[in-house]
Amino acid sequence: MRVLVIGAQGQLGADLCRELADAEVHRADLDGDGHLLDIRGAETVRQLIADAVKPDWVFNCAAAHNVPRCEEEPEMAFSVNAAGARNVAIACHAAGSRLIQVSTDYVFGSGGTRPFVETDLPAPLNVYAASKLAGEHLVAAECPNHLIIRTAALYGMAPCRAKGGRNFVDTMLHLAATRPEVKVVTDEISTPTYTRALARQMRLLAERAEPGLYHATCQGACSWFDFARAIFEETGTAVNVVPAMAAEFQSLVKRPAYSALDNRHARDQALDVMPYWRDALRDYLAERREKA
Repeated sequence: MRVLVIGAQGQLGADLCRELADAEVHRADLDGDGHLLDIRGAETVRQLIADAVKPDWVFNCAAAHNVPRCEEEPEMAFSVNAAGARNVAIACHAAGSRLIQVSTDYVFGSGGTRPFVETDLPAPLNVYAASKLAGEHLVAAECPNHLIIRTAALYGMAPCRAKGGRNFVDTMLHLAATRPEVKVVTDEISTPTYTRALARQMRLLAERAEPGLYHATCQGACSWFDFARAIFEETGTAVNVVPAMAAEFQSLVKRPAYSALDNRHARDQALDVMPYWRDALRDYLAERREKA
Protein backbone atom coordinates (compact mmCIF):
# COMPACT_ATOMS: atom_id res chain seq x y z
CA MET A 1 0.00 0.00 0.00
CA ARG A 2 1.41 3.36 -1.09
CA VAL A 3 0.01 6.41 0.72
CA LEU A 4 0.54 10.15 0.37
CA VAL A 5 -0.22 12.39 3.36
CA ILE A 6 -0.48 16.07 2.39
CA GLY A 7 -0.07 18.36 5.38
CA ALA A 8 2.07 15.73 7.09
CA GLN A 9 3.67 18.22 9.52
CA GLY A 10 0.37 19.21 11.12
CA GLN A 11 -1.51 17.71 14.07
CA LEU A 12 -3.67 15.35 12.04
CA GLY A 13 -1.10 14.67 9.34
CA ALA A 14 1.51 13.61 11.89
CA ASP A 15 -0.90 11.14 13.51
CA LEU A 16 -1.95 9.78 10.13
CA CYS A 17 1.69 9.06 9.33
CA ARG A 18 1.96 7.18 12.64
CA GLU A 19 -1.24 5.25 11.99
CA LEU A 20 -0.08 4.27 8.50
CA ALA A 21 3.45 3.30 9.52
CA ASP A 22 3.02 -0.22 8.12
CA ALA A 23 2.41 1.23 4.63
CA GLU A 24 4.76 2.99 2.23
CA VAL A 25 4.06 6.53 3.45
CA HIS A 26 5.07 9.59 1.45
CA ARG A 27 4.90 12.88 3.34
CA ALA A 28 4.22 16.25 1.72
CA ASP A 29 3.99 19.72 3.21
CA LEU A 30 5.17 23.29 2.78
CA ASP A 31 8.32 22.36 4.70
CA GLY A 32 9.88 19.40 6.50
CA ASP A 33 11.82 16.38 5.29
CA GLY A 34 9.19 15.01 2.86
CA HIS A 35 8.03 16.26 -0.53
CA LEU A 36 7.75 20.06 -0.63
CA LEU A 37 4.27 20.85 -1.88
CA ASP A 38 1.97 23.85 -2.12
CA ILE A 39 -1.40 22.51 -3.29
CA ARG A 40 -2.14 25.83 -5.00
CA GLY A 41 0.22 24.78 -7.81
CA ALA A 42 -1.86 22.53 -10.08
CA GLU A 43 1.03 21.23 -12.17
CA THR A 44 3.23 20.56 -9.15
CA VAL A 45 0.39 18.63 -7.52
CA ARG A 46 -0.22 16.63 -10.69
CA GLN A 47 3.45 15.75 -11.08
CA LEU A 48 3.76 14.54 -7.49
CA ILE A 49 0.56 12.49 -7.38
CA ALA A 50 0.03 11.26 -10.93
CA ASP A 51 3.65 10.98 -12.09
CA ALA A 52 5.97 10.50 -9.10
CA VAL A 53 4.19 8.78 -6.21
CA LYS A 54 1.09 7.25 -7.83
CA PRO A 55 -0.41 6.43 -4.40
CA ASP A 56 -3.31 4.14 -3.60
CA TRP A 57 -4.61 6.67 -1.07
CA VAL A 58 -4.11 10.41 -0.69
CA PHE A 59 -5.02 12.08 2.61
CA ASN A 60 -5.35 15.82 2.08
CA CYS A 61 -4.95 17.53 5.45
CA ALA A 62 -3.54 20.72 3.93
CA ALA A 63 -5.70 23.74 4.71
CA ALA A 64 -5.75 27.42 5.47
CA HIS A 65 -7.42 27.11 8.87
CA ASN A 66 -6.38 30.23 10.75
CA VAL A 67 -9.99 31.43 10.83
CA PRO A 68 -9.35 35.16 11.47
CA ARG A 69 -6.70 35.28 8.74
CA CYS A 70 -9.09 33.60 6.29
CA GLU A 71 -11.62 36.34 7.05
CA GLU A 72 -9.02 39.00 6.27
CA GLU A 73 -7.61 37.19 3.20
CA PRO A 74 -10.50 35.43 1.42
CA GLU A 75 -8.55 34.97 -1.82
CA MET A 76 -5.87 33.08 0.08
CA ALA A 77 -8.48 30.93 1.86
CA PHE A 78 -10.24 29.93 -1.36
CA SER A 79 -6.96 29.37 -3.23
CA VAL A 80 -5.95 26.73 -0.66
CA ASN A 81 -9.21 25.26 0.64
CA ALA A 82 -11.16 25.26 -2.62
CA ALA A 83 -8.87 25.55 -5.65
CA GLY A 84 -6.07 23.65 -3.91
CA ALA A 85 -8.41 20.82 -2.97
CA ARG A 86 -9.58 20.71 -6.60
CA ASN A 87 -5.97 20.40 -7.80
CA VAL A 88 -5.48 17.40 -5.51
CA ALA A 89 -8.76 15.83 -6.65
CA ILE A 90 -7.91 16.17 -10.36
CA ALA A 91 -4.49 14.61 -9.79
CA CYS A 92 -5.98 11.77 -7.73
CA HIS A 93 -8.49 10.96 -10.45
CA ALA A 94 -5.69 10.92 -13.05
CA ALA A 95 -3.62 8.59 -10.85
CA GLY A 96 -6.50 6.31 -9.89
CA SER A 97 -6.00 7.21 -6.22
CA ARG A 98 -8.64 7.29 -3.51
CA LEU A 99 -8.78 10.82 -2.06
CA ILE A 100 -9.58 11.35 1.62
CA GLN A 101 -10.32 15.07 1.98
CA VAL A 102 -10.59 16.69 5.42
CA SER A 103 -13.35 19.23 6.00
CA THR A 104 -14.95 20.94 8.99
CA ASP A 105 -17.96 21.24 11.27
CA TYR A 106 -17.90 24.97 10.54
CA VAL A 107 -19.79 24.39 7.27
CA PHE A 108 -22.93 24.50 9.45
CA GLY A 109 -24.51 27.75 10.61
CA SER A 110 -26.69 29.03 13.42
CA GLY A 111 -29.69 27.39 15.01
CA GLY A 112 -28.46 23.84 15.59
CA THR A 113 -29.96 21.98 18.54
CA ARG A 114 -28.90 18.39 17.81
CA PRO A 115 -25.79 16.90 16.17
CA PHE A 116 -25.71 17.51 12.42
CA VAL A 117 -25.83 14.52 10.08
CA GLU A 118 -24.29 14.36 6.63
CA THR A 119 -27.58 15.13 4.87
CA ASP A 120 -28.20 18.37 6.80
CA LEU A 121 -27.93 21.54 4.74
CA PRO A 122 -24.71 23.53 5.30
CA ALA A 123 -24.89 27.27 5.92
CA PRO A 124 -21.35 28.63 6.43
CA LEU A 125 -21.01 31.78 8.51
CA ASN A 126 -17.43 32.79 7.68
CA VAL A 127 -14.88 32.73 4.90
CA TYR A 128 -13.01 29.71 6.24
CA ALA A 129 -16.21 27.64 6.33
CA ALA A 130 -17.33 28.81 2.88
CA SER A 131 -13.95 27.96 1.37
CA LYS A 132 -13.95 24.48 2.91
CA LEU A 133 -17.50 23.84 1.66
CA ALA A 134 -16.46 24.94 -1.82
CA GLY A 135 -13.57 22.48 -1.57
CA GLU A 136 -16.01 19.67 -0.72
CA HIS A 137 -18.04 20.35 -3.87
CA LEU A 138 -14.96 20.57 -6.08
CA VAL A 139 -13.51 17.33 -4.72
CA ALA A 140 -16.80 15.51 -5.29
CA ALA A 141 -16.98 16.87 -8.84
CA GLU A 142 -13.41 16.01 -9.85
CA CYS A 143 -12.69 12.67 -8.12
CA PRO A 144 -15.47 10.06 -7.87
CA ASN A 145 -13.37 7.85 -5.57
CA HIS A 146 -13.41 10.30 -2.67
CA LEU A 147 -14.15 10.41 1.03
CA ILE A 148 -14.90 13.85 2.43
CA ILE A 149 -14.47 13.73 6.19
CA ARG A 150 -15.82 16.55 8.32
CA THR A 151 -14.35 16.79 11.79
CA ALA A 152 -14.16 19.33 14.61
CA ALA A 153 -12.08 20.98 17.33
CA LEU A 154 -8.88 19.02 16.76
CA TYR A 155 -6.06 18.61 19.25
CA GLY A 156 -3.05 16.31 19.13
CA MET A 157 0.61 15.83 19.99
CA ALA A 158 2.07 17.66 16.99
CA PRO A 159 2.14 21.47 17.16
CA CYS A 160 -0.95 23.32 15.93
CA ARG A 161 0.68 25.34 13.18
CA ALA A 162 -2.18 27.81 12.69
CA LYS A 163 -2.25 28.74 16.38
CA GLY A 164 1.38 29.31 17.21
CA GLY A 165 2.02 25.69 18.18
CA ARG A 166 -0.51 25.34 21.01
CA ASN A 167 -3.77 23.44 20.81
CA PHE A 168 -6.70 24.21 23.15
CA VAL A 169 -5.47 21.82 25.85
CA ASP A 170 -2.00 23.38 25.80
CA THR A 171 -3.50 26.86 25.91
CA MET A 172 -5.72 26.11 28.90
CA LEU A 173 -2.88 24.56 30.89
CA HIS A 174 -0.61 27.48 30.03
CA LEU A 175 -3.23 30.01 31.14
CA ALA A 176 -3.86 28.09 34.35
CA ALA A 177 -0.15 28.22 35.13
CA THR A 178 0.13 31.95 34.53
CA ARG A 179 -3.06 33.48 35.93
CA PRO A 180 -5.49 32.88 38.82
CA GLU A 181 -8.59 32.50 36.66
CA VAL A 182 -9.45 31.49 33.11
CA LYS A 183 -12.52 32.72 31.20
CA VAL A 184 -13.97 30.24 28.70
CA VAL A 185 -17.10 30.48 26.57
CA THR A 186 -20.18 28.45 27.43
CA ASP A 187 -22.31 29.27 24.37
CA GLU A 188 -20.28 27.51 21.65
CA ILE A 189 -20.94 23.76 21.49
CA SER A 190 -18.87 21.28 19.49
CA THR A 191 -17.00 18.00 20.01
CA PRO A 192 -13.28 18.08 20.86
CA THR A 193 -11.58 15.43 18.73
CA TYR A 194 -8.21 13.81 19.42
CA THR A 195 -6.24 13.49 16.19
CA ARG A 196 -4.88 10.03 17.07
CA ALA A 197 -8.44 8.68 17.33
CA LEU A 198 -9.39 10.48 14.13
CA ALA A 199 -6.39 9.02 12.28
CA ARG A 200 -7.54 5.49 13.20
CA GLN A 201 -11.05 6.30 12.02
CA MET A 202 -9.81 7.76 8.74
CA ARG A 203 -7.71 4.72 7.97
CA LEU A 204 -10.68 2.43 8.56
CA LEU A 205 -12.87 4.54 6.30
CA ALA A 206 -10.17 4.61 3.62
CA GLU A 207 -10.00 0.81 3.73
CA ARG A 208 -13.68 -0.06 3.87
CA ALA A 209 -16.10 2.82 3.32
CA GLU A 210 -18.11 3.55 0.22
CA PRO A 211 -17.29 6.88 -1.47
CA GLY A 212 -19.09 9.91 -0.09
CA LEU A 213 -19.41 12.36 2.76
CA TYR A 214 -18.68 11.36 6.38
CA HIS A 215 -18.67 12.99 9.77
CA ALA A 216 -15.91 11.83 12.12
CA THR A 217 -15.65 13.38 15.56
CA CYS A 218 -15.45 11.95 19.03
CA GLN A 219 -18.80 11.02 20.56
CA GLY A 220 -20.88 13.49 22.54
CA ALA A 221 -20.78 17.28 22.66
CA CYS A 222 -19.70 19.97 25.10
CA SER A 223 -19.02 23.68 25.37
CA TRP A 224 -15.49 25.03 25.43
CA PHE A 225 -16.12 25.79 29.11
CA ASP A 226 -17.01 22.12 29.74
CA PHE A 227 -13.92 21.01 27.86
CA ALA A 228 -11.66 23.36 29.81
CA ARG A 229 -13.10 22.20 33.11
CA ALA A 230 -12.55 18.56 32.09
CA ILE A 231 -8.91 19.35 31.21
CA PHE A 232 -8.31 20.83 34.65
CA GLU A 233 -10.09 17.97 36.42
CA GLU A 234 -8.17 15.29 34.52
CA THR A 235 -4.82 16.98 35.19
CA GLY A 236 -5.56 17.97 38.79
CA THR A 237 -5.00 21.63 37.94
CA ALA A 238 -6.32 24.11 40.49
CA VAL A 239 -7.69 27.21 38.75
CA ASN A 240 -10.89 29.24 38.83
CA VAL A 241 -12.73 28.62 35.55
CA VAL A 242 -15.09 31.51 34.79
CA PRO A 243 -17.99 31.02 32.35
CA ALA A 244 -18.23 33.65 29.63
CA MET A 245 -20.25 34.41 26.51
CA ALA A 246 -18.64 34.48 23.08
CA ALA A 247 -19.75 38.09 22.64
CA GLU A 248 -17.37 39.07 25.46
CA PHE A 249 -14.40 38.23 23.23
CA GLN A 250 -13.87 40.67 20.38
CA SER A 251 -13.79 38.91 17.01
CA LEU A 252 -14.63 39.80 13.43
CA VAL A 253 -15.42 36.15 12.73
CA LYS A 254 -18.91 34.70 13.00
CA ARG A 255 -18.81 31.16 14.39
CA PRO A 256 -21.60 28.62 14.77
CA ALA A 257 -22.97 28.43 18.30
CA TYR A 258 -23.68 24.73 17.84
CA SER A 259 -21.71 22.52 15.44
CA ALA A 260 -21.61 19.05 16.98
CA LEU A 261 -21.63 16.29 14.36
CA ASP A 262 -23.32 12.88 14.22
CA ASN A 263 -21.17 10.18 12.57
CA ARG A 264 -24.27 8.62 11.00
CA HIS A 265 -22.85 7.55 7.63
CA ALA A 266 -19.97 5.65 9.22
CA ARG A 267 -22.25 4.20 11.91
CA ASP A 268 -24.71 2.94 9.28
CA GLN A 269 -21.84 0.94 7.74
CA ALA A 270 -20.69 -0.31 11.18
CA LEU A 271 -17.50 1.73 10.76
CA ASP A 272 -17.80 4.36 13.51
CA VAL A 273 -15.01 3.65 16.01
CA MET A 274 -14.64 7.11 17.54
CA PRO A 275 -14.43 7.23 21.36
CA TYR A 276 -16.38 9.49 23.72
CA TRP A 277 -14.72 12.92 23.88
CA ARG A 278 -13.66 12.72 27.53
CA ASP A 279 -12.16 9.23 27.09
CA ALA A 280 -10.16 10.59 24.15
CA LEU A 281 -8.96 13.48 26.31
CA ARG A 282 -7.67 10.99 28.90
CA ASP A 283 -5.81 9.09 26.17
CA TYR A 284 -4.23 12.30 24.93
CA LEU A 285 -3.18 13.41 28.39
CA ALA A 286 -1.64 9.99 29.05
CA GLU A 287 0.40 10.25 25.84
CA ARG A 288 1.35 13.80 26.76
CA ARG A 289 2.68 12.63 30.14
CA GLU A 290 4.66 9.82 28.50
CA LYS A 291 6.40 12.25 26.19
CA ALA A 292 6.94 15.03 28.72
